Amino acid sequence: MNADTPRQNPAEWDESAQLFSRTARDLPTGRHQFHRERLMAQIHDMQQAERTATAAPEKARRFRLPRPAIVLPALAAAVAAAVVAGNTMSGGGGVRDGGVATGPVLTTKIGAATTKGVPQLLDQISLAAADASHPAVEPGQYVYIESKMADSFIKSVNGKVSLGSHALHRRQVWQSPDGTKGWLIDPTVDDSPEGETLSLPDEQGNTPEATLNAPSYDSLAKLPTDPDKLLAKIYKETEGHGTSPDQEAFTTIGDLVGQSYPPAKLYSALFKAAAKIPGVVVVQDAVDAVGRHGVAVARLDEAGGLREEWIFDKKTHVFLGERSVQVRRSSGDAAVIEPGTVTFTSAVLNRAIVDGIKQTPSQAG
Repeated sequence: MNADTPRQNPAEWDESAQLFSRTARDLPTGRHQFHRERLMAQIHDMQQAERTATAAPEKARRFRLPRPAIVLPALAAAVAAAVVAGNTMSGGGGVRDGGVATGPVLTTKIGAATTKGVPQLLDQISLAAADASHPAVEPGQYVYIESKMADSFIKSVNGKVSLGSHALHRRQVWQSPDGTKGWLIDPTVDDSPEGETLSLPDEQGNTPEATLNAPSYDSLAKLPTDPDKLLAKIYKETEGHGTSPDQEAFTTIGDLVGQSYPPAKLYSALFKAAAKIPGVVVVQDAVDAVGRHGVAVARLDEAGGLREEWIFDKKTHVFLGERSVQVRRSSGDAAVIEPGTVTFTSAVLNRAIVDGIKQTPSQAG
């Protein structure tokens, strides 16, 4: 989805922050923070949202680089404005944000991409997904996903634009099958090692319905498992979002594969649906956030030169993680992103069903 946010000047920051505050109050408790990282994807392609914040010498204004993801459309513009308006303190050790120190920008060798073998690879991945142990989630249980992530961001200090990155950090999330109960531990969202609640309803008693933008296990269980019908639904529900229908469909499937727990039949069908999207390619060597090498199913967003890669084990075809790589130099402030920059990387370490909130698989039984 594309938040086409105009350049802002300092006089507009307060107004943007107020807009963000009003919008955030409409979200369930904790749900705004849970989706904040995904909402950053709304600020898509820096050349479409060229903004430079003028900061005092001791402070830096920054906003995250986008990574392809499914997001909450109603908040896109507000979040884009609020991120630009947000301050982070700058010191000798670099910027810190949300408890995660920044470090060197992540880079990689740009792997060659080919359309050869795409259907065969996705068919193998689909078969592996169908054969994998994939128990259903029962009422009272929770989907647990543990991953490691790192990302890049653009910052501006005294009008000088540069690129930084958040160090690799652990993320844990628990969610009930109906999506009304959950917990998140992520230092980029909350400094507390205890994390924060994602449980609904909010203080006003609102319980939003789950969608492709913010799915629950139960909502995913209602999606069609016929690949053609599934892809048609994805195109319909994401119409008008992103830089193109095909890119948004690919992004949507990638988010469901990497950040949720689709039921077994749907999990397999997602890969079959992805094989029908034009422009999908294979990258023979890609590396996830913890250094595991695999083969990637990928697609280049022509508008911004960013390639989204889903990384799978070459032998078992199990999903390892994902990353976004800048393949072509962009324009405006985003020109500081050199080709080969990894703007987002993740590795799924554990995806399981547990019986209690904040319980890990090692504690089960």
